[in-house]
Amino acid sequence: MPVARIYLSPGLFGFNHIGTYAYFKHVEKGLIRRLQGAGREVRVHLVEAQPTASIRRRAEGLVSEIARTAQSRDEVHLLGHSTGGLDGRLVASPSTMLGDSAKLEAARSKIRSVTTMNTPHYGTPLASFFATVSGQRVLFVLSALTVTALKLGAPPLTLASSVVATLGRLDRAMGLEVKLLDRVTERIVRALDEAASRDLRGYIARMRDDQGGLLQLSPESMDVFQTSVENNPDVRCQSTASYAPAPGVLHWARSFTSPWTSPSASIFSTLYRLTALQNRMYPCEPRGEKWQAVLIERLGQVPPPGANDGVVPFRSQIWGDLVWAGQGDHLDVVGHFAGSAKDREHVDWLSSGAKFDRKRFDGLLDAIATGILGI
Repeated sequence: MPVARIYLSPGLFGFNHIGTYAYFKHVEKGLIRRLQGAGREVRVHLVEAQPTASIRRRAEGLVSEIARTAQSRDEVHLLGHSTGGLDGRLVASPSTMLGDSAKLEAARSKIRSVTTMNTPHYGTPLASFFATVSGQRVLFVLSALTVTALKLGAPPLTLASSVVATLGRLDRAMGLEVKLLDRVTERIVRALDEAASRDLRGYIARMRDDQGGLLQLSPESMDVFQTSVENNPDVRCQSTASYAPAPGVLHWARSFTSPWTSPSASIFSTLYRLTALQNRMYPCEPRGEKWQAVLIERLGQVPPPGANDGVVPFRSQIWGDLVWAGQGDHLDVVGHFAGSAKDREHVDWLSSGAKFDRKRFDGLLDAIATGILGI
């Protein structure tokens, strides 16, 4: 039986390793257990992707990783979170050209499935904000805060409070916050141990060096992507999608349960509001009405146009066969949710009010694994 090789590609806020912390560790562990339990030999590969580089450059890196590791009889399965899902689509599509054509075709011939998790197939308004000068600094500080929170369990409260104070001023003076955001980022970096701090500096430097992907993830740019990137009929295309409840009175009431959840809720509320912005000329959703029937079947309803996971509009995440949909924020779905008293391996930092838990995470991974095994 051929080896099933799964390639995991991160997206916005994503990374492979910072110090000893692995971003995909929960997804990797869960998929290995499920595939091995079904009698499959499986290998998981973490794809080194420039966090905000163009989709083409990231996809070429994915092709190189497949060419370097996959054997002739292996089955290749691509799984991408956020922007990483677009990398997989670009590599699998028969309508695209990426670098060495012979290497691309050899890699493409092995691909059996592409799974996208909370991927902005139709763009995200947040990308348009991140492409601004102040938005770039916000992206740096939020990425640094994510690393710190996941590694330490929760970032120092003073750092989180500084981020909240800065975000609160953005509406009034977007261009005046650049230096303050840079100072907050530096304080966050210093809160980590030496190895993690060094990795985080490199991670932020890579974002500064290449931000082509931010422009490409806008709803206007993804309108072109949808018309030019065909699905491969020989590849299983499946997606997962989630959304958090719109921040409101109950969201704020719950945010006072601990000193950390209050600033976290404020950060998430800002992200949610920016992501919910709608452009009527470029709606972040599939065309036609079939997807609405699928949502009614799976959720019993069609969430409103502004529903999102704090980074990507919910409707923008729908592509191919929607194998799982439910409530959860952008980081919940890759295993970064609040664990129970007995389940301390899961760490959350976005207080989204989605109440994502182990049961939902297991259901999501079951759905993904079932699709992969059904090839």
